Formats: sequence, C-alpha cells, structure tokens
Amino acid sequence: MRAVLEHCVGRQETYFPADTLLIREGETTGDLFILLEGELEVRKGETVVAVVTEPGAVLGEMSVLLGLPHTATVRVSTGSTVYQIDDGNGFLREKPEVALLVAKVLAQRLNAATTYVADIKRQYAGHGTHLAMVGEVLESLVNLPASKPSPGSDREPDPRL
Repeated sequence: MRAVLEHCVGRQETYFPADTLLIREGETTGDLFILLEGELEVRKGETVVAVVTEPGAVLGEMSVLLGLPHTATVRVSTGSTVYQIDDGNGFLREKPEVALLVAKVLAQRLNAATTYVADIKRQYAGHGTHLAMVGEVLESLVNLPASKPSPGSDREPDPRL
C-alpha cells in the first residue's frame, strides 16, 4: 500500500502518541487514516484482529465506503504518524487510483475469507457437531447482500416525511 503515500504528498501529517484511539468501533466519522510510520492495533471488541505497521495502510475505509459506523477500534500502539483525511469519501472520489488500491486490498481480504470458509467447510464436512455450522456462518457473512437503509416502516413512518 506504499503507493497510496504518493497521493498524500502535501497533506498534513499528524503524530499521535501511544494509546491514542484513532477510530472507535460503532462511531461514524467519515475519516480515513493512512499510516506513515508507527504501529496501529485493530480491535473488534476486546480481540486484537490485526497489528498494522505497513506505511500506506488505509484505515476506516469500510465505514467510509459502506456509509456505516466503524466496525473496529484502532488504537495507536507506538507513537505513529498518519495522514488523517476528514472527508474520506471525497478523497476516494478525487483520487480514483487510491480507491482502486483500497478495492484491491478489500478483494484480497474477501479472497482470504472465502478460502477460510472453504477450508472450514472441508474440515468439518459430515460432522454432526456445532462446529459444522462454522462454515455456514462464515459463508453467510461473505455473501451478505448490500444493505439499503430503510427509513421508517409501515408502523413507524419516516418522521422526515
């Protein structure tokens, strides 16, 4: 992802000390963070799911692209310098090369998840235990349809109308 850095030249670099929370799970900011140097820890609940050290790594992209709250918390492990982009959506629109790089990373993650689902299904095929359901659960996560916000319902109409 180092290629992302060339698209950030001239932007404000910000240093964050260890233990700073850049992103809080469940909040919506619209911000993207691009790591210049340091180490960031990605947590889902209390579980560390990744430690990010690669310059050019983009964080907050899922929230920006899906228009949903952040799905994880990002904490600075060691003092880190990042580019903080306030309008992540606008940045990706004005920099399609970065959007393509982000798409490639997301495709790699989906490929890894799909490979994992296939492996789990193979390992637990024919087992009548609760572990056999792991593959089904993971498969359903990978194949989720795009969600469309639905303001209100027949019982509770959208108050804006």
